[in-house]
Amino acid sequence: MTLIKASQQPQTPKKEKVLLTGGTGFVASHVLDSLATNGHPVVVTVRSEEKGNRLLQSLSHFGASNQVQYAIVPDISTKNAFDPILHDHRFTYVIHTASPYQLSFADPVNDCLNPAIKGTTYLLDSIHRLCPSVTRVVITSSSAAILNPPNHRDVYDESSWSDVSWEQAMQPEHTYRASKKFAEQAAWSFLEEHNPRFTIATINNTYTFGPLSRSLANSAKFSSAEVNTSNRRIWDLIHGKWRNPDGSACIPSTAPVFTFVDVRDVADAHLAALTAPGQRYYTVGGFFSNYQIARIVDEEFKGVLGDDVLPDLKGQADDFEEDKHWKFDVSRSEKELGIRYRGLRESVRDAVVSMLEFEKGTAFN
Repeated sequence: MTLIKASQQPQTPKKEKVLLTGGTGFVASHVLDSLATNGHPVVVTVRSEEKGNRLLQSLSHFGASNQVQYAIVPDISTKNAFDPILHDHRFTYVIHTASPYQLSFADPVNDCLNPAIKGTTYLLDSIHRLCPSVTRVVITSSSAAILNPPNHRDVYDESSWSDVSWEQAMQPEHTYRASKKFAEQAAWSFLEEHNPRFTIATINNTYTFGPLSRSLANSAKFSSAEVNTSNRRIWDLIHGKWRNPDGSACIPSTAPVFTFVDVRDVADAHLAALTAPGQRYYTVGGFFSNYQIARIVDEEFKGVLGDDVLPDLKGQADDFEEDKHWKFDVSRSEKELGIRYRGLRESVRDAVVSMLEFEKGTAFN
């Protein structure tokens, strides 16, 4: 399985040191692959020594462990949590991907909102105080900070902001998108209020599919629970979990989001944003539906869905109606970051390949 296509990676003139937060996450793993391919020395933050060692083990299979170090930051929402790292290293760039991504929280404020918002502002404050060598901070935001369901615009681009309120954020269905909106707004406000030496760019990616995180490979502790949220629907499909209560196969509703992007394109966007103009970048590869995913898996992997599942799935209809759906404009990311987005078939196919290889224990062997 090949996770990196070197010819598609953005070119950077120097090999400056980069701080990458949230290094074992889905997006961060692919960002690290892009950085390593381009020869950047990287310090990656992880929450525990076990996660750090696991990350380095995965990099040894990739051949890049000699240029990567890890640093432990147990809680990014703790003030000054990043101070020791920023004091000890001279970074040129920081890529901040660390933030909760799940759709249910026991405590919206402490489990999601504070880690997202404080984790961002505390990091920016530490950079401002301790690391004057940093020129650019790239932050992983989300399309959740752009979209306004259910009252959608006709066309979304970087000028759009979610209208979710803090009060709504206390409701589970709104907590995640509120965390992304308020964290990103806090970053832009920090820039205006403190006028630091560095500038900011954000990557606002939508549902993100593609090969699983490399840091999960070759580990006795690999678990399906570690499959990222967006890819979970694909995992569930190939494991026969798209079913009604009576056990019959079904295609779950795709709503509320019908847009996707490949994780490798998101990683490329982060790398290109290190030297591109400091602004928001909306990253979308196209539209998708669960029905389309099922058809692609059936066509690309005969027998994976099982004889009892496929007849029921084929008898159901696609719930995506393009002529009635809002549109997106990603021309900025295409022009300024040089992204040429992968299609749904490639993204789903490579996701399934990685899942099958991970289960067999053959990923990256």
